[in-house]
Amino acid sequence: MLLNKIFTSTCKQTRLINAVAVRAMNNDSSKIEKTINQVTLLGRVGAEPQKRGNEEHPVVVFSLATHINYRYDGGDLMQKTDWHRICVFKPTLRETVYNYLRKGQRVLINGRLSYGEIRDEEGNAKTTTSVIADDIVFFQ
Repeated sequence: MLLNKIFTSTCKQTRLINAVAVRAMNNDSSKIEKTINQVTLLGRVGAEPQKRGNEEHPVVVFSLATHINYRYDGGDLMQKTDWHRICVFKPTLRETVYNYLRKGQRVLINGRLSYGEIRDEEGNAKTTTSVIADDIVFFQ
């Protein structure tokens, strides 16, 4: 029931975003192109949230597992797990996540994709993909 309400809300948000994008395309005075970078994930927390960053730019980071089930031609049922790096920058959401989110808990995350690059001790570049969380719904 709750997931149905969340899905319905997400569909309404998507229709609203689409309507805004169409209006922006039809408006000749608009010089700025509208884009959408939106991610919704429902999964389980893989590890306790950690505080990272510094006092000027604090962030709470945790991993989230999602999976897909599929069946081989022979009938064997398999499950593939994907791991996502979740970053929380919003101050009140960041503190709530750090204080109350626990490993194994089921959560729904709305956010956006972010790509970056970090360097290891030898100076080798490594690409990273993160989800910047805008909203997190906790499940018991």
